[in-house]
Amino acid sequence: MATEASVSATARTGMPSSSRKDYYWIRSFVAGGVAGCCAKSTIAPLDRVKILLQAQNPHYSHLGVFETLCAVPKKEGYLGLYKGNGAMMVRIFPYGAIQFMSFDNYKKFLNKKLGISGHVHRLMAGSMAGMTAVICTYPLDVIRARLAFQVKGEHGYTGIANAFQTIYKHVRGVKGFYRGLTPTLVGMAPYAGFSFFTFGTLKSLGLAHAPELLGKPSSDNPDVLVLKAHVNLLCGGIAGAIAQTISYPLDVARRRMQLGTILPDSEKCLTLTKTLKYVYTKYGVKGGLYRGLSLNYIRCVPSQAVAFTTYELMKQVLHLN
Repeated sequence: MATEASVSATARTGMPSSSRKDYYWIRSFVAGGVAGCCAKSTIAPLDRVKILLQAQNPHYSHLGVFETLCAVPKKEGYLGLYKGNGAMMVRIFPYGAIQFMSFDNYKKFLNKKLGISGHVHRLMAGSMAGMTAVICTYPLDVIRARLAFQVKGEHGYTGIANAFQTIYKHVRGVKGFYRGLTPTLVGMAPYAGFSFFTFGTLKSLGLAHAPELLGKPSSDNPDVLVLKAHVNLLCGGIAGAIAQTISYPLDVARRRMQLGTILPDSEKCLTLTKTLKYVYTKYGVKGGLYRGLSLNYIRCVPSQAVAFTTYELMKQVLHLN
C-alpha cells in the first residue's frame, strides 16, 4: 500500500519516493490516531463505569451497570462520567496511531519476509500491533485507570502530572508505571488479533461475494473497493464483540494490577495468575472474571465500529489507498 501510494504520488508530483514514503507514515499515523480518539470519545462514560465495577469500588460495587451510570452523576456530577478521560485522550491518539500503522506494516512484513498470508497473517499482525501499541503507551493507561477509579471527596491525585509524580515517588519508580503490563500484553494479543482478524475477514468476504451491495469505489483511488459506511460499522461491531469475549478476564486482572495499592486487597494481586485465582475464588466467574461484561458489550461494539469506520474514512481522506 505504501509503495503504491509513493509511486503514484511521485509520478504526479515529481517528489522523491523517500519523501513520499515519509509523508505516508505521517498520514498513516494521523489516521490511526484520529480513529482511536473518535472511538474512545463515544464511550468515555462507559469506560469510567467499567473501571469502577471491575475493581469493585466500594461506592459502587453493589450496583449494576445501569445503576452505576445513574449513580455517578448524582454523586460526582455529570463530568464524573468523564473522569480520567483527559489522560485517555493523551494516550489514545498515539495508541491508535501506532496500532493501525504497525498492523499494516506487520502484515506486509509477515507476507513479504516470512511468506505468511491469508487469514493467519491478519491474526498475527493484529496481535503484534496491539502489543506494540500497549508497550509504547502503557504508563498513560495506568494514570488514566487511577484517575478514573477516584470518587468525589477521596482524590489521591489532583491531575495527570500529579499522578505521574506520585506513582514515580511511591510505587517503585518507573516500574510503577508498568504494573500489570504482563496481563495486558497477554490479553491484548487475542483481543487485537481477533479484532483485526474478524474485521479483515468480514471485509474481504463482503467485497469478494457482494461487491455491488456492500462496497463502493474509494474516493482517493477508484480502482480500490471499500466497504460502505454502515457495513464498516457492522463489521467493526462484530469484531469488537468477539475479541472482548475472548480477552475479558485478562482485562479484569490487568485493571486490578494497575490500581495496585489503591485496592485494600492489592497484596493478593501481584501477578497475573494470583490475580485471576483470587478474583475467581472470591467473586466467581460471573461476579468476578466477567463482572461488567454486559457493559463491555455495550461499549466495545460502538467503539470498534467507530474505530474501524473512522480509520477506513481517514485512509480515503489522507490518500492512503
